[in-house]
Amino acid sequence: MKLKITLNDKTFEVDVEVAEADTATLPPAYPIGSAVLSGSVASAPLPVANDAAVDEAKVCRSPVSGIVVRLIAQPGQALQVGDPLMVLEAMKMETNITAPIAGRIAAIHVTQGDNVQSGQVVVEFE
Repeated sequence: MKLKITLNDKTFEVDVEVAEADTATLPPAYPIGSAVLSGSVASAPLPVANDAAVDEAKVCRSPVSGIVVRLIAQPGQALQVGDPLMVLEAMKMETNITAPIAGRIAAIHVTQGDNVQSGQVVVEFE
């Protein structure tokens, strides 16, 4: 493949060979909120203040710290696994938060513009 590169107002034509991507070194893909970093002690996110008494099988926790930029789901809405709940912005990147379980939303604990912490309960299911 030939490319043109300009440095200091001089244009150079270079040949570039594209090697096959080495996908063996890439980490596996995980559903949002399910990845555990290597070397981490906890097997589940730590509870954030005021949510220690929740049923872990019926909540969705934020996988990252960030700002809620858009709420997609609403209380009372029935969802399937993987349906979009909201969008968080963290480090100038948007992260789609999806339903970890199928069910009806009992409560959404955040609003657009809220700051959330990693591990904080953002949605509760019936």
